Amino acid sequence: MAENRKRVPMAERPAAERARSFEEVALGYTAEEARQEAERCLHCKKRPCTGGCPVGVPIPEFVGKVAEGDFAAAYELVRRANALPAVCGRVCPQENQCEGQCVRGNKGESVAIGRLERFVADWAAEQGLTAGEKAAPNGHRVAVVGSGPAGLSCAGELCALGYSVTVFELLHKVGGVLSYGIPEFRLPKSIVEREATQLAAGGVEFVTNAVVGSSVTVDELLDEYEAVFLGSGAGLPNFLGIPGENLLGVYSANEYLTRINLMKAYRSDYDTPVKHHRRVAVVGGGNVAMDAARCALRLGAEEVSIVYRRGMEELPARREEVEHAMAEGIRFRLLSNPVEVLGDEKGRVRALRCAQMTYGESDESGRRSVHPVEGSEFLLEADAMIDALGTNPNPLLRSTTEGLDADRRGRILTDGELATSREGVFAGGDAVTGAATVILAMGAGKKAAHSIHRYIQSKQ
Repeated sequence: MAENRKRVPMAERPAAERARSFEEVALGYTAEEARQEAERCLHCKKRPCTGGCPVGVPIPEFVGKVAEGDFAAAYELVRRANALPAVCGRVCPQENQCEGQCVRGNKGESVAIGRLERFVADWAAEQGLTAGEKAAPNGHRVAVVGSGPAGLSCAGELCALGYSVTVFELLHKVGGVLSYGIPEFRLPKSIVEREATQLAAGGVEFVTNAVVGSSVTVDELLDEYEAVFLGSGAGLPNFLGIPGENLLGVYSANEYLTRINLMKAYRSDYDTPVKHHRRVAVVGGGNVAMDAARCALRLGAEEVSIVYRRGMEELPARREEVEHAMAEGIRFRLLSNPVEVLGDEKGRVRALRCAQMTYGESDESGRRSVHPVEGSEFLLEADAMIDALGTNPNPLLRSTTEGLDADRRGRILTDGELATSREGVFAGGDAVTGAATVILAMGAGKKAAHSIHRYIQSKQ
């Protein structure tokens, strides 16, 4: 077993080359590399990896098929459980989910389950394989609000059960956060389009440019459909609330990434530019902060800094994303927090006044508090600041839907079946939890689909 403690490495574009390019960084496994990695699986009797997957992919079985070289069977196993395997193989935090439970990781490196999932999905696309035959229609109709990971997962699962499903998307492109939030170098948009096309082939109908809560209400959807799933995500950005945050050159990460990813601001053949800044400070430490910082670098910034009020060990971003950012030259200014944005005579950002932070007492959860060090303030030169401080659900749906309960942060309240306080309305993903991961949203969408199925069947 000693010789198999390390996973098969995956090729990447060199850091110096990719730091100025929006082409995908990770290049994927070859067939031989995939088989070698799959052979590391111990096929444990207790199968802890499967328990760590929010959508229940039968991991030992599909990995076993990869080891045998039966990639078609591997894809079929994955696709039955996961509506977006090529997406999850790229952006799912496997280290905290399936791979985090892998027994191989106890005395070495866990099996690269995510890389294998990506491989079988990409291989199937190259071979022209589809998701299989459409299910026989059962005569029932369901509306899904939002085409992000929760909505797509719910729609795919309902279609597999025979439902006629219509997905209503606010924007002109399907995919939600997969299209507007995650950069091309991590998740090519052709992959998102490919997965959506598979769902459409399975019977999902997509309606874009549909603002549910304005152009059509949830009440009106309930007149036409037997149930509604709200997978509208969390698109309302948070800000620091410090002086100078209204200066030119201050962005929310949502705005910045949407203009780059959805509106192609990095391409000269698109008339949707975003200003290219010389020195950019990104406030926050999650995956969104890493995405914004790496995009700024690719747009030509000379210096990009991550400003985060805690230390490296508490950065919430995936370790792989942090390592990629470091390799590309992003600077990490940890235990630092902006207290003021300073502007020039034209009202443009020129610097951030920051305070050094230090740790204090731990709270009930064991997490240490942080507070500024007296007299520690310093200036960080920057002509742009990007707030990547998390998001909350947009209030439009709850303000236009009678009887829909939410908490003080605007997150829709649900029961254990993901049913809301409104009859026939279910919800899941970031609209319920606040900003979380793609795979957790997908798990919620899948669970909601089966709850909707039981609800509709109970009405017969």
